Amino acid sequence: MSNVQAPTTGIDQLEAGTWQVDTAHSSVEFTARHLMVSKVRGRFTSFSGTIEIAEEPLESSLQASVDLASVETNDAKRDDHLRSADFFDVENHPHMTLVSTGIRPDGDGYVLSADVTARGVTRPVQFHLEFNGVERDPWGGTRAGFTATTEVNRKDWGLEWNVPLDGGGLLVSDKIKITLEVEAVKA
Repeated sequence: MSNVQAPTTGIDQLEAGTWQVDTAHSSVEFTARHLMVSKVRGRFTSFSGTIEIAEEPLESSLQASVDLASVETNDAKRDDHLRSADFFDVENHPHMTLVSTGIRPDGDGYVLSADVTARGVTRPVQFHLEFNGVERDPWGGTRAGFTATTEVNRKDWGLEWNVPLDGGGLLVSDKIKITLEVEAVKA
């Protein structure tokens, strides 16, 4: 019989207090259509976040910041274009932020409502949120895992640049899928 225990999965198992996003074990990723026939994936390598778990977990809050200059799509020329004024305009708007505005149950998961700010524009966004459990790490810390996904229209934040295609489509999709994989450690 093993001493290894399965992670606790009930959201009520989250201990109240401040939790820091462990960036070494978390990711901020996006997917966009290219030429309407393929998907290009990207990620940000520099970000931070703090989760305040309330006594009642559904009253918890999250604040996060992403360094937009840290974008990586496996193509340096495309990354530079994404940093330019055509897209993120990192010279004038170096960060994208997320501030939660509410959490509610939804089926076997949750909906995380948040205000997302990029290029000086703030828009409400709904994320499908999965709670992946709580576990003690080998160093005495407590960790929790979450997955949050959504799809947004990049034009809502002024990311308008595009090229029309002869076949009627566009070079870059307006719809962008976002996936956040978060491991947080109790402070």
